[in-house]
Amino acid sequence: MEISELKKELEGIYFALGRSLPAATAAKAFDVSEEEVIKASEELATEYEENDRGIRLVRLEDSFQMCTAREIYPSLIKIAKQPKKAVLTNTLLETLSIVAYRQPVTKSAIAKIRGVNSDHSVNKLVEYDLIEEVGRMDAPGRPILFGTTEEFLRVFGIESLSSLPSLSDEQIEEFKKEATEEAEKEEVGV
Repeated sequence: MEISELKKELEGIYFALGRSLPAATAAKAFDVSEEEVIKASEELATEYEENDRGIRLVRLEDSFQMCTAREIYPSLIKIAKQPKKAVLTNTLLETLSIVAYRQPVTKSAIAKIRGVNSDHSVNKLVEYDLIEEVGRMDAPGRPILFGTTEEFLRVFGIESLSSLPSLSDEQIEEFKKEATEEAEKEEVGV
């Protein structure tokens, strides 16, 4: 299949599907290599970007999805009259960060890191489709393991988990120091 024909086919499917499509699934359907699907999809994405179109093709790990260009959001909201998305509180962001960097992770591990019960935060993040159950730990009680979702990648505009910023040893030590100081203040009642 020629690249122009593959791009045309993929464009129609991405548009109609409304969700992400793994490159491997498309490759199997078109009887082409995964690399050909990725190349055609990346070319489509570049064309939308270079032509300043109202749609974009975004890569999410090894999948692609058609979506609205960010600069169109204000107009889209006016027309669609959609309610604002839920705001992520500091508590939710803290919990989400733990899941993103430590996944797969259990609720008890999150609570241990945060120093407080995190059931509500985990449940909210599942409700917002930012994290999901990714399995069960092979331990007594078989606790649920949580990890991030494709929606997490979409919301934060990152291509893959490897794109998350890495923390230096100095930053980690500074965070530990701040957490210890905060815990001590709470104990004293300041």
